[in-house]
Amino acid sequence: MRGSLLSRRTEQRLRQLAISTVGSVKIKLLLFLCIAFTLFALLSRGSGFTGWTSPSGPPDLLPFPRKGYAIVMNTWKRYDLLKQSVSHYSLCPGLESIHIVWSEPDPPLDSLRKFLQHIVESNSRDGRQVELVFDINKEDSLNNRFKEIKDLKTDAVFSIDDDVIFPCSSVELAFNVWQSAPDTMVGFVPRVHWVDQSKGYNDYYIYGGWWSVWWSGTYSMVLSKAAFFHKKYFSVYTNEMPASIREYVTKNRNCEDIAMSFLVANATSAPPIWVKGKIFEIGSTGISSMGGHSERRTQCVNRFVAEFGRMPLVSTSAKAVDSRNIWFW
Repeated sequence: MRGSLLSRRTEQRLRQLAISTVGSVKIKLLLFLCIAFTLFALLSRGSGFTGWTSPSGPPDLLPFPRKGYAIVMNTWKRYDLLKQSVSHYSLCPGLESIHIVWSEPDPPLDSLRKFLQHIVESNSRDGRQVELVFDINKEDSLNNRFKEIKDLKTDAVFSIDDDVIFPCSSVELAFNVWQSAPDTMVGFVPRVHWVDQSKGYNDYYIYGGWWSVWWSGTYSMVLSKAAFFHKKYFSVYTNEMPASIREYVTKNRNCEDIAMSFLVANATSAPPIWVKGKIFEIGSTGISSMGGHSERRTQCVNRFVAEFGRMPLVSTSAKAVDSRNIWFW
């Protein structure tokens, strides 16, 4: 009798010991997984802590089709910035050609052409040859950046200013997003408009910059200083959009990007797509740095509404992000 009681007590103790051991193993395993996940996340994000440098070979996001995209770069007497931008973007794996919009009174010097050509050839790899073209314009007009390019071999156009740099990985992400919606604009610099209700107006609009986007959480434009769109809009802008809009842009030296946003929204009845990416501004002497910039942009919005006969811009709060660079999604 005493032996059987002792046996049962021993059995109970062994069970308790086994349960506590299993529980301890589970806790240790859970802690190990948490530590491993944290280390993996830190290592995967490590390159982001050091800041951006011109990458030698950014990772591909998706397999690229035979035809990638063309960069159309607007520039004006900032040769150091032009050299830096061409040097960087010529490394991007999806790039097929670079078209430099040249509107200066004097043609580009041979030394500049040779220097940029050398950069592009040096950065070409894996049998890929990026074409470099100077699109020379006789007239100095912001509309030149949207002139039709007859020999353009790609459908996708990445419109960019010479004073902004995005990592190639961000550009390739935006290109992939554009491929999913090739009729719309896909870009990095969002802007917004809204109805001015301060005086009871229903047909007068205000142009809002970045802080308005940040405050409202919405946007209705992506600026062509860094945006993808289909090459067909070059022809529409030059040949079908009201000539009075192009004349207004030339006269005021502003708002060609708003005009393109209006044009694409009018054609699609859809909002653009904002791709979140870190921007590196390497110059600060553009039109946007002048006083009264927002007021002039507001005037442009209302002028274009009158020209189009309606407000075509569509607001949205959606944005595209690279989920590999965020903790949770």
